[in-house]
Amino acid sequence: MTTARELALNVLQSLETGKQRSDQILHKVLQHSSLNRIDRALSTGLVNGVLRYRLQIDFIISHFYHHNFEKAASVLKNILRLGVYQILFLNKVPDWAAVNECVKLARKYKGERLSKLVNGVLRKITPESVTLDVWLKDTKIEEQLSIQYSHPQWLVERWIKAFGKDNTQSILIYNNQFPRFGFRINRLKTSPDQLFSDPAFTDDHEECGMENFFLSKDFNRFEPAVTDGRLTVQNPTQGLACLLLNPASGSVVVDLCSAPGGKATFMAELMQNSGQIISVDRYEKKLLRMVAHTAALGITIIKTVAADARSFVPDLLPGAILLDAPCSGTGVLGRRAELRWKLSPEMLLELQALQAELLDHAAELLDKEGVLVYATCSLEHEENSLQIERFLQRHPEFIADPEGAILTLPGERPGFDGGFCQRLHKIA
Repeated sequence: MTTARELALNVLQSLETGKQRSDQILHKVLQHSSLNRIDRALSTGLVNGVLRYRLQIDFIISHFYHHNFEKAASVLKNILRLGVYQILFLNKVPDWAAVNECVKLARKYKGERLSKLVNGVLRKITPESVTLDVWLKDTKIEEQLSIQYSHPQWLVERWIKAFGKDNTQSILIYNNQFPRFGFRINRLKTSPDQLFSDPAFTDDHEECGMENFFLSKDFNRFEPAVTDGRLTVQNPTQGLACLLLNPASGSVVVDLCSAPGGKATFMAELMQNSGQIISVDRYEKKLLRMVAHTAALGITIIKTVAADARSFVPDLLPGAILLDAPCSGTGVLGRRAELRWKLSPEMLLELQALQAELLDHAAELLDKEGVLVYATCSLEHEENSLQIERFLQRHPEFIADPEGAILTLPGERPGFDGGFCQRLHKIA
């Protein structure tokens, strides 16, 4: 039978070559696993922990691995990473157990010789033998923070330049914490008073300062209310763009790049389920899942359209458009552990071109005196305020609302992810 650690290793190996996200792969393999609840939690924690701390772990291993660690086979790397993560970050796992289980994995996947190598390396690594402060004392602050908090150095350098050292450190700390779940209360079905009058929901939640939103570390407690449509999983930051658009009851709204539909359903609730929301996304499977949740919420005004948001044309020009543009996702790295290792400066350039194309098309679709809200889950100037500046240069028929711009840094408000949104008015 596959153990929790072997399952984690298999997921990490799948990420080496595949394009799927870690949460998607985990969900798939756990569905077909006979592991108990505790071992499932261990597998999930190991995958997310190794992905989150990979740079620091590799830096530590390189001080005890007497070859070129970068050239090692990926399965050997991941076995060692799993071992180091357990030794240094998991207090409930005895060091001897972590070492022995990794040695077994090495023997199974790489043979006896490399199992001895894994044993030798891991037995040298202890909390006492790892002295990051000493190893990093002569390096630049960017490299120190990069390794200490396990983020790519090029991102750390960008953030220090944009937000300063202290804010950057706060972002890095937030990204390495266990993320809390954000929940939005469906005002069409219930209210905070009604929801929390249920003894099952009284505990394990915290207010976040936004009406009808709250946070919790426990998803399972609130899952029944998500299933029956009283709640939607949504971080409060994601709701800010909808509040900024503030669609009127009875109006027509186009939601571009809509899936998985959290913003569309929130707007429907704000509109009291009166009017029409046209939700456009390229991926029909995502829209089908969105339709199922919409039904549970009791929402009837959302029409889904599988189409490219760069070319979609509605029958009537809408008075409001929400463009939740594809972006780097640097505001949500705390939720997507492996994303920090997949990003690159080249990807940023590609995304900027796509965002500009989407904005230009949205500008054509919007009716005169209409409102356009542009949103990302990015922290990057080029994807946010600079993208808006360039848009306004190309489109003098638009003005930016000076009080309609929001940049949220991760951890700036407890439990809030990072993100950006800007309200634009079409004046001609």
